[in-house]
Amino acid sequence: MYNFKNFNIADWFSFYRIMAVPLLLALIWYGEREWFSWMLLISYATDAIDGFLARRLKITSARGSQLDSVGDQITLIIGLIGLFFFENNFIMENFLLIIIAFVPYLIQMSIAFAKYGKATAFHTYLAKISAITQGIFILWLLFFGPVYWLFYAMIVFGVLETLEEITLIFMYDNWVEDVKGYFWALKDKRRLANNNNQ
Repeated sequence: MYNFKNFNIADWFSFYRIMAVPLLLALIWYGEREWFSWMLLISYATDAIDGFLARRLKITSARGSQLDSVGDQITLIIGLIGLFFFENNFIMENFLLIIIAFVPYLIQMSIAFAKYGKATAFHTYLAKISAITQGIFILWLLFFGPVYWLFYAMIVFGVLETLEEITLIFMYDNWVEDVKGYFWALKDKRRLANNNNQ
């Protein structure tokens, strides 16, 4: 359980994305596409802000990494729910591709919870590229309409990032934060130290 008194400013930006969920769902329910789009844009903006502040102020922490990951995942899910209601034709036309991208994500989450009891917070470079691509595509679709090359890029980066996350889960016996990617994990002292202790 989180102790809110110990939250720093970067944590609060991450926590905002979680607190915004009821409002975003209400905007979907009432069909307020424009308000939903702008509020979702704010949520995505806080994702960039919290990471910048954490690094700039040197206030990174395991709690902050996990909170950031939860906020990211919830924002993505809310964005997809919004697309389902506001861009239903696009979703139905591309349903198979969306499922192909989303099922590995569900598998990755299941493996993480089975092994660590919580979501991963690796924050790899691929994850950041994937999140940026997802955010740009979802917001562009809501504001302006579909751009298919961006949609395909989102699918590709999403699948690659998910496969890397699954690989990293099997590489680390214990939950760790901030692993830049597979090749960095090969030299990560935290992983090597754990292997040496076995």
